[in-house]
Amino acid sequence: MTQTAEHWLDKIRALPRPVDTAAVRVMNVCGGHERSITMSGIRSLLPDYIELVPGPGCPVCICPEEDVYQAIQLALQQDITLVTFGDMLRVPVNSVSTYKQTDIARTLEQAAAAGADVRPIASPIEALSIATQTPDRQIVFFAAGFETTMAPVAAMLDQGIPDNLLLLLSGRRTAPAVAALLASDTIAIDALVAPGHVATIMGAGEWQFIVTQYQLPCAVAGFTAASLLAALYSVLRQRQEQHYFVDNCYPALVNDNGNPSAQQCLERQFDIMPANWRGLGEIADSGYVLKASGQGHDARRAFPPDDSDTRKRAGAMPPGCDCARVVCGQIYPDQCRLYETACTPTKPIGPCMVSDEGACHIWWMGGKRRSKTIDTKTTSS
Repeated sequence: MTQTAEHWLDKIRALPRPVDTAAVRVMNVCGGHERSITMSGIRSLLPDYIELVPGPGCPVCICPEEDVYQAIQLALQQDITLVTFGDMLRVPVNSVSTYKQTDIARTLEQAAAAGADVRPIASPIEALSIATQTPDRQIVFFAAGFETTMAPVAAMLDQGIPDNLLLLLSGRRTAPAVAALLASDTIAIDALVAPGHVATIMGAGEWQFIVTQYQLPCAVAGFTAASLLAALYSVLRQRQEQHYFVDNCYPALVNDNGNPSAQQCLERQFDIMPANWRGLGEIADSGYVLKASGQGHDARRAFPPDDSDTRKRAGAMPPGCDCARVVCGQIYPDQCRLYETACTPTKPIGPCMVSDEGACHIWWMGGKRRSKTIDTKTTSS
């Protein structure tokens, strides 16, 4: 019988308090996990020694600023229709995108207001449908996301796409970013809750490096309170017993090897390259790029990006914005200097306040305002 959230919460509360540390810090990588944790009030129910730290699990937040800038430029300056997932429309860039020497837009939403043909979509199938229905129109699909987004894009390419559909690809692999964070020694993490949706594609086994390379407990979780609390109990118990392994707490959809068909689609359509993450910098083996066979659909080849002085702050966060530290788990969202004062969901300055997978947006919508300071130097193991 599937256990309830109350069951797992009781088991967590029954664990002995650690004697070797004041806090056990568990990173939840996924933005969906952070939303479930915040909206269900899990943090308020846990023993006070447990700290749940949001990680780099929001594709909108880590999409390189220069990619968003290029999408805005294409929409404004080229005779195209640009389609992208809805949250990307509100991500701000540092440099104003210009057209005919006039300041125009810092977001795709503002580009649309200035007359650009920009349309939100919910899936790659919609991009394909728009291209098929308008064969005389150049369609550019700005595709940003992790493995769960890139697998459907790869499947679409597998089936064949029309000549008038180009891809501005900004796909990223999750595990290399977590590895880079752990290797950077900029934040102390005692355990990891891995994203269930990514593990559905790539398999729970992809997270084995957390145990073997970094000697940390790890559990894969789904998105219910029960699954998240089961994963949290697992990593706390692993730490207590000093017996570390990858525990699959999402067995309904996740197995050790993942989805072979989806993985084969990704391998057929994409190469893996170093890639820039907004707030994290370049990470080895973390980006998807079109293989040579698909480069006829590469928007960057059709419309080379702007490398001029207008891009001086490429990849950086806006001035005063601490989204980079939030993404890296160095501070909580409500510790950003702009949180609540200048940056809100209705007027976001940093990308973490835009998406419903962004930690700042989630905390704001959950009613969280400024509070305690996180000690990024504390090591508890």
